[in-house]
Amino acid sequence: MEVPLTVKAFLDRGARIYGDRVAIVDEPDLAHSWGRVTYRDLARRAAAQAAYLDRMEVPHGARVAVMSQNSARLLTSFFGVSGWGRVLVPVNFRLTVPEVQHIVDHSGADVLLVDPELTPVAWEIRGPRVLVIGESDEEMWTSGAAPVVPRIAESDTATLNYTSGTTARPKGVQLTHRNLWLNAVTFGWHLGVDDEDVYLHTLPMFHVNGWGMPYAVTGAGGTHVVLRKVDGPEILRRVHEHGVTVLCAAPAVLHSILDAAANWEGEVPGRDRVRVVVAGAPPPTRTVERIRSELGWEFIQIYGMTESAPLITMSRMRREWRDLPSSEQARLLARAGAPTIGVDIEVDGHGEVLVRSNHNLAGYWRNPEDTETVLRDGWLHTGDGGYLSDDGYLTIIDRKKDVIVSGGENVSSIEVEDVLIAHPGVREVAVIGIPDEKWGEAITALVVPAVDDLTAEQLIAHCRGRLAGYKCPKHVEFRTRLERTETGKLQKFKLRQPYWEGRERSVN
Repeated sequence: MEVPLTVKAFLDRGARIYGDRVAIVDEPDLAHSWGRVTYRDLARRAAAQAAYLDRMEVPHGARVAVMSQNSARLLTSFFGVSGWGRVLVPVNFRLTVPEVQHIVDHSGADVLLVDPELTPVAWEIRGPRVLVIGESDEEMWTSGAAPVVPRIAESDTATLNYTSGTTARPKGVQLTHRNLWLNAVTFGWHLGVDDEDVYLHTLPMFHVNGWGMPYAVTGAGGTHVVLRKVDGPEILRRVHEHGVTVLCAAPAVLHSILDAAANWEGEVPGRDRVRVVVAGAPPPTRTVERIRSELGWEFIQIYGMTESAPLITMSRMRREWRDLPSSEQARLLARAGAPTIGVDIEVDGHGEVLVRSNHNLAGYWRNPEDTETVLRDGWLHTGDGGYLSDDGYLTIIDRKKDVIVSGGENVSSIEVEDVLIAHPGVREVAVIGIPDEKWGEAITALVVPAVDDLTAEQLIAHCRGRLAGYKCPKHVEFRTRLERTETGKLQKFKLRQPYWEGRERSVN
């Protein structure tokens, strides 16, 4: 017997076993907050959302885009949309109007659900029906009608996640129900998620579906605590107030927590209780040591990407390391980690990391050429350079594709270059990532000016009007020329080299 693996199974189990338990603690300081939501009520609201989309005549298989900061409504949509056969398109709420318009157009979204704080962007989007969730939207969540139950195959696309890659336009990653189910179960098993866990959503839910934690925590009957905006002191307050046991974070979030802990009165909350999962860029070993000593939290690192749903490896403390000095433990933990169950990793002759697993993407939406390239020979080609140690652990040492990871966000250097070169004062430009203690990598523009009076402030302001804030350069340096090959191609590895001199890895 084969039963299709679908994301609705996580909600069904949570509601059936833990119906009276609090599933979600919504952001409290909002006029449209749901407050505390039980698992039974979460299931009812997800079904009501599906029935509402039925009444709107949004067909099964249609794309429903959602642009929202973390919220109970967004979390419910992971089930209310995908659980009844439609495709959820989580949109980065930091994007500008043109960036959102591209995703909406490319995905062919029938509907755009948007948080009230983001309506200035949403009302400029052309094409889909726009619904504001959080303002007079109770009809969407209170319908008593039963939704139409479609036949869902586990190979059906459940979410379409857009990621900045090596081109100026993001690609839509098709993740199936099977991809998401296996990623969530694998993540939950390695992390030890159970019904005593309280999960704090410091990670934006749009980020590869919250790395699968909305599914894993729901299926286990844990409690979701919503956090809309990252703030170090507020994170510590939520950890204290709700008894948080696990959270996921980019390295920049770790620094905000450490800064807040330095000014915290009394014992830092969560000591010997909290597990913090980190990804986006490997933090320095000193940061790993500080998380473990100053906070007393368990540090866990994963490596992954949108195309792998995202889990590929996990690095977690193990008994063989207990007698090692803390600095050596931190060095080992700072590696990308060991392949998780069901994941195979190889490093090819060019040093590129290749991955094979049951949760690799089905393909890029409407992009067969790039799909064939990234999945050639039966392996996912990550575009990252690395090596496998004798103990089977992976270390990432370079990024072969033109991506900068800053504050946990992937940024296409080509996209930033396209915006900068459109400025009349720019003759040539190359955008690279340089080491930065807070952001991991700081976006830096190397510019050959076409005029004498061009300033860095002018260029950054030019970018801010056309790109999401996290994509804008943090530094601008002016050059008389840029290193190129005989054929005119930029040699970015040479441009990056002085900034990474003396480092073991060319990523941070």
